[in-house]
Amino acid sequence: MRDLAEGVTRFQRDVHAARADLFARLADHHAPHTLFIGCSDARVVPELITASEPGELFVVRTAGNLVPAYAPGSDAVTAGIEYAVAVLGVSRIVVCGHSACGAMTALAECHDLSAVPTLAQWLRHADASRARAAARGDVASLVRQNVLAQLANLATHPSVAHALAEGGLTLHGWVFDIATGDVEDLSPAGPVTTPAA
Repeated sequence: MRDLAEGVTRFQRDVHAARADLFARLADHHAPHTLFIGCSDARVVPELITASEPGELFVVRTAGNLVPAYAPGSDAVTAGIEYAVAVLGVSRIVVCGHSACGAMTALAECHDLSAVPTLAQWLRHADASRARAAARGDVASLVRQNVLAQLANLATHPSVAHALAEGGLTLHGWVFDIATGDVEDLSPAGPVTTPAA
């Protein structure tokens, strides 16, 4: 905990104090433009990848950047999506997969997940991804197919379907390469790759 506490002290001294006006404005104003759904992996930091300021992204992170298809009931992922779209009015949703994803590696390589039954059950949300990537069988292909499958799942959420029908929302699929910093855009209208600056 000492390293985290020291980090808080550095943030308060070096970052927050220098950007006091921004944080004062953010204290009363929450209007992100993008819902970023990424993996929980510690190497994938949405604000860092996109060079976003505090307040610009509403972030939901899950193991494997999975988005369950809509089902009645409550869960944190659905609640986050609904809030971002129906309340905050984001205009974009990005689903971002990444290279060397532990969740996708476990699925592609058929790891024994019996010691982590909750995780194994969660990864069932990637069944369609596995079916799409079955012919290739490699992690990179599964990562890409998983992003596309999660975009399809997103469209089943009523708040997303409504915003798409109204023309106020666009969906984007990305794959972030940790080693190179490249971002591959899988969106139909997007560029093939966006090299790191």
